[in-house]
Amino acid sequence: MAIAPARASRPGAARAPFEQPTRDELDSCPFCAGHEEMTPPQTFALPEDGDWRVRVVPNLYPALDRQEVVVHSRLHKRTLADLSAQELELVAEAWHRRRASEPDGYLWALVNEGREAGSSLPHSHSQLAWLPGQPDPEPARAGDAVVERDGLVAWCPFVARLPYESAIAPIDPEPSGFRSPLLASALALLAELVRRLHKLEGPVPLNAWLHEHESGWRLVLLPRLTILAGLGPPARPPQRRPDARAPPAVRETGARHRSRRRGSGPCPWPA
Repeated sequence: MAIAPARASRPGAARAPFEQPTRDELDSCPFCAGHEEMTPPQTFALPEDGDWRVRVVPNLYPALDRQEVVVHSRLHKRTLADLSAQELELVAEAWHRRRASEPDGYLWALVNEGREAGSSLPHSHSQLAWLPGQPDPEPARAGDAVVERDGLVAWCPFVARLPYESAIAPIDPEPSGFRSPLLASALALLAELVRRLHKLEGPVPLNAWLHEHESGWRLVLLPRLTILAGLGPPARPPQRRPDARAPPAVRETGARHRSRRRGSGPCPWPA
């Protein structure tokens, strides 16, 4: 494994600066309240009567036979970090209800934020995709605990795919996140981790998804702070040394800790 932190300062490696929504972005957003005619007819909404707060529509450009979009808010919110606790509870209920409506197959719930992470629209939303088969299991739970509460644990893996990768799962494993009473709390904890990440790095592109397996479900957070590039045979380089330990700041203190962003280093989450 080669660690080359100096490559983070090469021309073109910096992320684009954050910009506030423009009037054109707001006027053209199909997910904002009042623009419902810009999407296919909804398949589900919460609440079911009156003004919707979370809305589900078919994906207009699906990659699979069945794929839906869950709009997280009536307002033009760009990130999970901006959603209220009530909105996150409704998102969890929408995921649960859509899973119950089509119980066959493997349902993959995922969130993409930022163009670098694959999102074409900035309004906060998630995708529900019915896959033809079950993905490979995630690695066994092993890493530094970031938060432990409400029957959930969030941790930073010892060997991460990208900096700040983390995961959230029930302390006592459960097979299905869509059916779990802890799903809303897990989404709230995911939003908290994204807010912590924003404090450290500013708004960043990220992917998050719900992974289900008979050994237990989890939410995975994968920020896109590093651009993957090829050099030699394909490989997945680990971003942290197996012996790297999380500093006390990730547990109960409010101290700020930065790892080496573009290479290996300790789990960087502040409390």
